[in-house]
Amino acid sequence: MYEIGQGDEYMHYLHATEYTHLSGGINSLYHEMAVKMGLSDSIMNILYVICEKKDRCLQSEISNLTGISRQTINYAIHNLKKDGIVYLEQGHGRNNIVCLTEKGKKISEEKILPIFEIENKIWKEWTAEEQQQYLILTQKYRDGLQKYINLFFDTALSLKE
Repeated sequence: MYEIGQGDEYMHYLHATEYTHLSGGINSLYHEMAVKMGLSDSIMNILYVICEKKDRCLQSEISNLTGISRQTINYAIHNLKKDGIVYLEQGHGRNNIVCLTEKGKKISEEKILPIFEIENKIWKEWTAEEQQQYLILTQKYRDGLQKYINLFFDTALSLKE
C-alpha cells in the first residue's frame, strides 16, 4: 500500500483518497447547484461572497475568500456589470468595491440565499461541539497545508540556488 510521508508521520493512502473524494464530492455538489441555477462556478462564488458581505465588498476580498484568480474575477465582474447585476464604487487605490444592483439583489435572493439556507440546515443539524470541531480541524488543515506548501517551495528554491 502506498503511503505519503515517512515514519510515524504519514497519511495512509486510503485516508488521503477518502479526503480527496469527500472534498471533490463537496465541490461537485456546489458545481451542480451552480449549473442548475444557470450560473458559472465563478459567478456563483462571487455572488455568494458579496451576499455574505451584505451586498457589497472589496474586489480583493472576493479573490482572498474564493481562491479564484484576479483575472477570472475581473472578467466575471465585467460580465456581471454589463448584465446590470453589480456596479463598482471606488475603493482605496485600485481596489474597487463590488456592489449588488437591485437586479443583483433579486437574482441573489433567488439563487444564492437558498444556498445559505441549505448550509444553515446542515449546520443546525450539528451540535455546537461538532460545529466547533469542524471549524478547528478545517482551520488546522488549512494552516498546515499553507505551512508545508511554504516549506516545500522554500526548499525547492534553495536547491536551485
